[in-house]
Amino acid sequence: MEKEKDKIKGGNVVDFQVLRRLFQFAKPYIKHFYFLVFLTVFLAVLMPIRPILVQKAIDEYVPQGDYNGLVFILGVLVAHLIVLAIVQYSHTYLSGWFGQVIIRDIRVKLYRHLLSLKLKFFDKTPIGRLVTRNVSDIETLSNVFSEGIAALIGDLLQLVFLMGYMFYLDWRLTLVSLSTLPLLIFSTYVFKEKIKVTFNQVRNAVSNLNSFVQEHVTGMSIVQIFNAEEREFDKFKQINSEHKKAHIRSVLYYAIYFPVAEIIQAIAIGMAVWYGARGMLVGLDAGPGVIIAFIMYIQMFFRPIRMIADRFNTLQMGIVSSNRIFKLLDSDEHLDDNGSYAPKELKGDVSFKNVWFAYNEENYVLKDISFEVKEGQTVALVGATGAGKSSVINLLSRFYDINKGQITIDGRDIKDFDLGALRERIGVVLQDVFLFSDTIKQNITLGNNNISDEKIRQAAELVGAKKFIERLPQGYDYNVMERGSTLSVGQRQLISFVRAMVYDPKIIVLDEATSSVDSETEELIQNAIEVLMKGRTSIVIAHRLSTIQGADKIIVLDKGEIKEVGSHKELLEKEGFYANLYNMQYKEVVA
Repeated sequence: MEKEKDKIKGGNVVDFQVLRRLFQFAKPYIKHFYFLVFLTVFLAVLMPIRPILVQKAIDEYVPQGDYNGLVFILGVLVAHLIVLAIVQYSHTYLSGWFGQVIIRDIRVKLYRHLLSLKLKFFDKTPIGRLVTRNVSDIETLSNVFSEGIAALIGDLLQLVFLMGYMFYLDWRLTLVSLSTLPLLIFSTYVFKEKIKVTFNQVRNAVSNLNSFVQEHVTGMSIVQIFNAEEREFDKFKQINSEHKKAHIRSVLYYAIYFPVAEIIQAIAIGMAVWYGARGMLVGLDAGPGVIIAFIMYIQMFFRPIRMIADRFNTLQMGIVSSNRIFKLLDSDEHLDDNGSYAPKELKGDVSFKNVWFAYNEENYVLKDISFEVKEGQTVALVGATGAGKSSVINLLSRFYDINKGQITIDGRDIKDFDLGALRERIGVVLQDVFLFSDTIKQNITLGNNNISDEKIRQAAELVGAKKFIERLPQGYDYNVMERGSTLSVGQRQLISFVRAMVYDPKIIVLDEATSSVDSETEELIQNAIEVLMKGRTSIVIAHRLSTIQGADKIIVLDKGEIKEVGSHKELLEKEGFYANLYNMQYKEVVA
C-alpha cells in the first residue's frame, strides 16, 4: 500500500501563499470576519482590566475603609466579568461558525472536483486517501479559523496589552516578573518544533489507516477466501502501532512541556512576590494590591505563551492539510467538458475511426480500432480477457479520452457533446453492478426526481424485475444495504437494467451482462436484454458466445487489434479467431 509522502518542512512558521488562497473562501463572509477581528481586539483589551480593579480595591479602598468605594469597584468588577463573558461567548461561537461554514464550502468544492475527475485518477489513488482529504484534512482546516489564526492574533494582542498594563503599574516589577520569559520562549520553541513533526506523523498514520481499512473491508471476501486474515491482521497491527507511537510521542512532549512551563511560571510569580515584598519592606511604592495584580498578570501572561505553541502547530497542520487539499483541487486529471452539443434526439450511429488508447500513455490497449454501428444495429465485441473490449465502451462514454483517432455519434465527435448530455443518452449495464446503500427506487433513479414512480414500475415490468421487487418487504423502498449485499447477483443485474431503461437511452452498452449468473437467471436476463435493446443501437460484450449469435455484426478483438468482423455464420466459415473461441466454448459445454 502506498503511504503518504507529504511532510511538514521546517523553517517558515506559515506559508502565506497558502493562507492567502485559503482566505479566498472567507470572502463571502468578510463582514463576519471583520466582526471577529473586532471581538478579538476587544477581548484583548478587556482581559487585563480585572487585576487593575483588584489592585485598586486592595490598595485604595480597603486601607481607607471606604465601604462605598469598595462596593462601587466590586460592581465594576461584576459588570466587567459579565461583559467579558458575553464577548468570549460571541468570539468563541463566531470563530467556530466561521470555521465551519468555510470548511463546508471547501468540502463542497472538493467533492464537486472529485466528481469531475477522470476514472484514471481513481485507478491510481487509494480511496481511503481521498476520504481523508474530504473529511479529516478539511476538518483540520476548521481549527485554522477557530483555534489557529483568530486565537493566535488574540493571544499576541493580549500579550501586548498585558505588558502595557504591567509597565503602567510598576516597570521594575514587570522586568523582574518577565526575567524568566526567555526560558519559557526557548522551551516553547523546542516544544513547537517537536510537536510539529509528531502531528505530521499522526496525520500520515491516520491517512494510512483510512486507506488500509477501507481497502480491506471492501475486499474482505478475498481476504477470507484466501485465508489471509492473520497476515492482513498483522499488517493492520503494524500500521496501527505506527499510529499509536506517533500519538504517544505527542503526549510525551505535552507531558514534558506543560510541567516545565508551570515551573517557569511559578519561578516568575515567586520572583515577583519576593521583589514586591522586599520593596514594601524598604518603603518602595509597590503595595499588596500591586503584588496580587502582578500574580494575576503573570498567570494571564504565561497562559497565551504556553498556548501559542499549540496555535502555531494548529496553524501549520492546517497549512499541511490545505496543501494536500489544494494539490487535489489543482489536479488537472479531469475530462475537458468544453462541448455544448446536446441534441434532444439521437439516431444512434456510432463510429470509431483509427482509435488508439493507452491507460498509462505507453502501452496501448487499443490499436488503430475502426468500426461502425448503424442506428438500431447490435454489435458484439468478443475476445480473450485483456483484448480491449471493456476499453471500447469506456471510451464511448468518455470515462477515458482517446490518445489518437476519433469517436463520433451521428457523425459528431463525442468531444463536441455536453458530457452530461452524452452520458444520459448512453445506457451502460456493467458486469459488476454497484448499488448504493439506499432504497431500490433511489438506486434506479440515482436521485433524479424527474423520473416518476409510474415510469419506474413500467420499466421494472418490461425487464422482468417487477415481481421480485414487489415481493421484497418494502417493495421499491426496500434498502439493499451496501453494494446491494441483500440481493442476488441476478437481482442486482435486473435493477441495473431498470436503471438503464428509465433513462430511455438511444444507445445501449452491455458489458458481460450475463457472465455471473446461473442458467435460469440468465434466461430471465436475456429476455430483459431483448426488451432493452429493442429499437436501440446496442454494443454487447460477452464471453458466452451463445448470447450474441443474433448480433448484426461481431467484432473479434485480440491484444487491442480487430482481427475479424462479420456475422456469426460468416465468422464460423472463416475458421479463424472467432471459430476457435466458439469451438473451445462448445467443447466446454459438451464436456
